[in-house]
Amino acid sequence: MEYERYAIFYTPAPGPLADFGAAWLGWDPVLGRDVAQASLAGVDVAKATATPRKYGFHGTMKPPFALAEGQGAEALKQAFAAFCDQAAPVTTEALELVRFGRFLALLPGQPSAPLRDLAADVVREFDRFRAPMRAAELQRRKARTLTPRQEDMLQRWGYPYVMDEARFHMTLTGRLPRAQAVKIMQILKPMVAPLCAGPFQVEGLSLMAEDAAGLFHLIERRYLRGVAG
Repeated sequence: MEYERYAIFYTPAPGPLADFGAAWLGWDPVLGRDVAQASLAGVDVAKATATPRKYGFHGTMKPPFALAEGQGAEALKQAFAAFCDQAAPVTTEALELVRFGRFLALLPGQPSAPLRDLAADVVREFDRFRAPMRAAELQRRKARTLTPRQEDMLQRWGYPYVMDEARFHMTLTGRLPRAQAVKIMQILKPMVAPLCAGPFQVEGLSLMAEDAAGLFHLIERRYLRGVAG
């Protein structure tokens, strides 16, 4: 299969959290197929999840990028394996269901400096594989309301919400009106409660790729085998 872009995400290891994410969003990037979504009274689940569905259930580490000239998928895979062999797992507080901006997401109860540092390391390490942004894409992103710091991140790393401008989260919906967000949160809370008990661990990373239809697929998931300093 030909891929348009690549990314490095955290995706849950096979198990209840991964199963929930695939069923909620309606896309399983591991199997590369649609998943039947729940039917909830008064909620158009397909519409509410349309924006994040194509990415699969994940937390972004290195945002999607096209390969730079002279770089190939095999070299990216080798660099990904080497990085995972030396990077250490990160444990945070338990995940919480929150309204994050205008969408719903799961994220650690408190910001985690080690997790932020891991994501920053991923951004830096794999930036050599990223093709420069096209002018039209750069202008589209700059048209949004960005702070001067976010403008700097966009110019340097190709995305405004990285480094100290990022907070790890796992998106569950697109942007929602407040009333709808509250309603869906009430429905989701009992569903995610058993999945969020206890500390959350980022014990592995996933190399992902986007197909021509804009859907992301898992290329490889690797455990982090380094030792925390």
